[in-house]
Amino acid sequence: MTKYLISFPSEAMVVDDDELPAVADASHAVIAEAKAAGVYVFAGGIAEEVPTVQVAADGSTADAPSRGSELTGGFTVLELPSRDDAIGWARRMAAACRCPQELREFMFDPAS
Repeated sequence: MTKYLISFPSEAMVVDDDELPAVADASHAVIAEAKAAGVYVFAGGIAEEVPTVQVAADGSTADAPSRGSELTGGFTVLELPSRDDAIGWARRMAAACRCPQELREFMFDPAS
């Protein structure tokens, strides 16, 4: 089976503060469904208040993301039998989060 990343940038979620509890409940329900279906790998949100640390190949560090690579929002990783299944789960997450989701496929690496 293939692992898929379903994610959204934080600026995509445009809901009123009073709607956030319902969005959280709905997204947690989808995660619970994924766990019950045995396809859940992990999920979470990016702690945007924590500075990004970029670590270079020589081991040096800088408190900044690479240009154009800022990561925000939330993500879910599921292991699924097909891209069509992944699209179905992304639809569920989009409905629950009330914002568009991006779907990406992880490349297979036999050593991982």
